[in-house]
Amino acid sequence: MRKIRALALPFVLSAALVAGGQGGASTAVAAKSRSATTAAATAAAKKKGISAWKFHGVTKALANSNIGWFYTWSSGKGGIKPPRGVEFVPMIHDVGSVTRAELDRAKKQGGTLLGFNEPDRADQAHMTVNRALDLWPRLQSTDMRLGAPAVATGGDVAGGWLDRFMKGAVARHYKVDFIPLHWYGADFNAQRGTGQLRSYIEAVHKRYKKPVWLTEYALIDFSSGPPRYPTKTQQAAFVKKSTAMLQHLPYVRRYAWYTLSTNRGDGTGLYHGAKANRVGAAYRAAG
Repeated sequence: MRKIRALALPFVLSAALVAGGQGGASTAVAAKSRSATTAAATAAAKKKGISAWKFHGVTKALANSNIGWFYTWSSGKGGIKPPRGVEFVPMIHDVGSVTRAELDRAKKQGGTLLGFNEPDRADQAHMTVNRALDLWPRLQSTDMRLGAPAVATGGDVAGGWLDRFMKGAVARHYKVDFIPLHWYGADFNAQRGTGQLRSYIEAVHKRYKKPVWLTEYALIDFSSGPPRYPTKTQQAAFVKKSTAMLQHLPYVRRYAWYTLSTNRGDGTGLYHGAKANRVGAAYRAAG
C-alpha cells in the first residue's frame, strides 16, 4: 500500500496566509485534516474485500459495500462489471486452471495472483503437495505477486498441507509472497470468535513470517450435519469485532468476507440483489 506523503505544515500555513490571513490558514488546516481522513478511509476500504458471483445487482452491491477489491475463485471476473476503484484479484483454482489461456487472462487483470483453492479438500482443488509444487513454476511465470494455495484448515499445523508446501517451496527456491487463509468459526459469540480467528492468523504468521490475506471467513458451524448459521444479529456483531481486529493487524494485508450475495452465501451473504441485509450493513460500515 502506498504511503501518502503529507505537505509540510509551514508550507500549508504560509500559502493559506497569503490566500487570506488567519481565516485562510484555518481553512487550509481543516482541508488537510479532511484529506487525511479521506486517505485513511480509502486505505481501509482497499484492505477490505469480498468474494462474489455474478447476480442481478452485483455491481451496485459492490459499489455500496465500501470494499476495495474482490475475487471470483477464477482467473476472470465471471461476467461481473466492477464499479470504478474496486480491484479484481484473479485466482488459479485447480489443476485444470493451469493453462496458458487462464494464466494469460490472470496476468491481464493486475499484479497479484491467488494460488490454488483449498487443495486439501476433495471437493475443491484436491491436490497433493507434490503436484502443487510441480505446477508452481507455471504460476510464477506470470511474474505476478503470488499467494500460496489457500488451505481450508490447518494452516498453522506442523506437517500439515500448507506446512509441507511451504517447506517444499523453500527447498525448490520458489516464490511465495503472502499466505491466503480461510477460517470459519463455530462459536457464535462475537468476542470469542474474533479471539479464535486472531489466534489462528497469528499462529500462521509466526510460522511462515509472511503477510496474510484472509480470503474467506465467516461464522458457520460445520461440526455435525448440515451447516449451522448464527442469527443475523450475531453475524453482524462478529463482523464489527472481527473487522476492527483485522484492520489493526499490520501483517494482515487484506481480508474478504464469504460472501457478497445471499443467493449463494446462505447464512453469510451480505446482499439480496443490491440491498444490504443487517450483516451487509455492518460490513459496509466496517474498517
